[in-house]
Amino acid sequence: MRSIYTILTIVVFALSAVSCKKGDSPMVKNTGFESSLDTIAANYYEEYLKLYPLEATSQGDERYNDLLPNNLSQEFIQNEIAFYDSIQNQLKSVDYNSLDNDQKVVFDVLEYTLIDKQERYAYHPEYIPFTQFGGLPLDLPMLGSGSGIQPFKTEKDYDNWLKRIELFPVWMDSAIENFRAGIKTNVVLPRSLVIKMIPQMKAEEITTFEIDKNIFYGPIKNMPKDFNPVTANKYAKLYQDAIKNKLIPAYLKMATFLEKEYLPKARTTDGYNALPNGTNIYTYYVKSWTTTNKTPEEIHKTGLSEVERLRGDMEKVKNQVGFKGSLEEFLNYVKTDPKAMPYKTSKEVLAGFQSILDKITPKLKTMFNVTPKTPFEIRQTEKYREASASAEYIQGSPDGKRPGIFYTPIPDPTKFNVTSGMESLFLHEAIPGHHYQISLQQENMKLPKFLRFGWIGAYGEGWALYCESLGPEFGLYTDPYQKMGSLSDEMLRAVRLVIDTGIHTGQMSREEAIKYFLSNVAYDEAGATAEVERYMAMPGQALSYKTGAMKIRELREKYKSELGKKFNIADFHDEVLSQGCLPLQVLERKMDLWAKDVK
Repeated sequence: MRSIYTILTIVVFALSAVSCKKGDSPMVKNTGFESSLDTIAANYYEEYLKLYPLEATSQGDERYNDLLPNNLSQEFIQNEIAFYDSIQNQLKSVDYNSLDNDQKVVFDVLEYTLIDKQERYAYHPEYIPFTQFGGLPLDLPMLGSGSGIQPFKTEKDYDNWLKRIELFPVWMDSAIENFRAGIKTNVVLPRSLVIKMIPQMKAEEITTFEIDKNIFYGPIKNMPKDFNPVTANKYAKLYQDAIKNKLIPAYLKMATFLEKEYLPKARTTDGYNALPNGTNIYTYYVKSWTTTNKTPEEIHKTGLSEVERLRGDMEKVKNQVGFKGSLEEFLNYVKTDPKAMPYKTSKEVLAGFQSILDKITPKLKTMFNVTPKTPFEIRQTEKYREASASAEYIQGSPDGKRPGIFYTPIPDPTKFNVTSGMESLFLHEAIPGHHYQISLQQENMKLPKFLRFGWIGAYGEGWALYCESLGPEFGLYTDPYQKMGSLSDEMLRAVRLVIDTGIHTGQMSREEAIKYFLSNVAYDEAGATAEVERYMAMPGQALSYKTGAMKIRELREKYKSELGKKFNIADFHDEVLSQGCLPLQVLERKMDLWAKDVK
C-alpha cells in the first residue's frame, strides 16, 4: 500500500488535515469565469493546496509547512464545498468538444474529482475524524519525528513545525466535538475499533515525559550542525515546552475521551449497513473507491469466483512441494516451515529485496520505454514504528532531492517468511509498481498539478497489483514458496472483495470475516484481525486494488487481441502511465483512443 499521502492522499477524510493563516479563507477568490481549462486547473490546485497543506509538504512544496487546519469545523467544510462548486461553475465555460484528447482527460478527471469530493460531505465523514487505521493523530508522530516528510534543515523549518504543533490541539478538540455529534446521530465506530484507538493515543513514544525518548524530540536530537549553541538551546527549550504542554496533553485528553465517553457509546455491529442511511453511504464509498458503477453485489460475486480460481492455483503449489494435507493445513504449514524463513539478519532480508531488483532490471527495458528519473532506495522501517507497520512505498520529491523509498518492517529477521510474497511485494510497492507510477506522474511537467500529484486508489493500487501479475514475465515466482507468496498476495485482494462487501452489507460479521480470511490467506490471527478491522474502518478502500488491476489486465488482453502484431507491451504500459491517476472509465476511454491510433 502506498504511504499516507498517501494514503496516504489515500483521500481518507481524516488525513486531509489543513489550516488557514489568520484572516485567510479557504474560498477561491471570485475572479469571474476563466475559459481556459489550463488556467482553471492551475487555479483549482493552487487553492486546493492551501486547504490541504500536508499534501503540499509531501510534494516538497514548502510554502504551507506552517499550516495545519481545522478541517473538521463546519465553517471550513462549507467553504470547501463552495470552493469546489465555484470551480465546477468555471468548467461550464469550457467548450468540451473543442478540446484535444489529452485535454478531455484533464477536464473529465477534474469534473469527476469535484463531484466526488462534494458528494462525500453529504454523508458526514467528519463524524468519524479518524480511526485505528488512519488519520492525523497517527500521522503526526511520523511528521514530527524528524525523519518524515516535514523538513528540519533551517530555523524556518523549526519554526514551521512549532506553528503546526500550536494548531494540533485545536484539531483534536474539534475531533472530540465531532465524535460527540456522531454519538447524537448514531454514527459511531464499532467498539472493536475504538478499543484499538485508545492505546494508540497513549503510546509510550508519543506521551512519555522523558523528553529524550519522545518521538517528537527527534528534530532536536538530529539538529543541523550549523545551528549555533544559542539557537540550538532556544529550539530545545521551545520543543520541550511544546511536547509537554501541547502534544502530550492533546493525546492524553483524546485517550480519556475515547475510553470514558466514546467507547460506552460505540456500536456492537460491524458494517456500515447498521448506520442510519448506511446502505447509501456504503454505495457512495464503493463508487468513490472503485471509480465504477459496480454494485456491492456484483463485486461480492467477482470476489467469490476469484477466490475459487486462486485456491485452484494454490493447490498446484501445494502438490508441487509434496504437501499431503488440505489447502487450509498447507496455509498453516507455510507459516512455520523453516524453508520459507531463510534469513538470519535484517541485512540479509534487505539484500534479498535488492537481488529481486537486480534480477528484474534487464527486463524493465523491454517492458517500459519511459522510466523514472527519481532515485530509489530500499530501507528497513524505523524501529519506533516497525511493530505495527506494513511494507510501504513513500514517494520521492518531484525535484529528485528526496528518493522514493520502499520501507519493509523486519522486527525479527529469522521469522521473515518469503511466502508472505516477497517478490510480488517488491513489484507492487516498489518497481515497477508505486515507484514507477508515482514518479513518472510527478515528473511529467506537461500535466496540470492536480494530475501530477493526484491519487485515485482504483488506478494507483490497481496498477501496483497488476504489476504483481508481471512476475513470470520478469523471471520471478520460479521458487514454489515465492509463487505461493504471489498467490497469497493476489488472494488477499480477492478476499477483500468478499469481506468488504460482506461486512458492510450485513452478510458477514467481523468474526465470520476473520474466519473466512484465515481459511484463504496464510496470515496469523492477529494479522487477519487487523486486515478485517481495516476494512471496517475504511469501507470500500480495499475494493480498489482488484477492481483496478482487473480493468488494466482486461484492457491489455483486449488490445492484444485487437492489434495482433501491432501490440507492443512497453507502448501499452507507457500509455497507461502517461497522464497520472485516472478514474477507470476515463482510463478506458483514453486507452481505446490509443488503440485506435495504433491501428
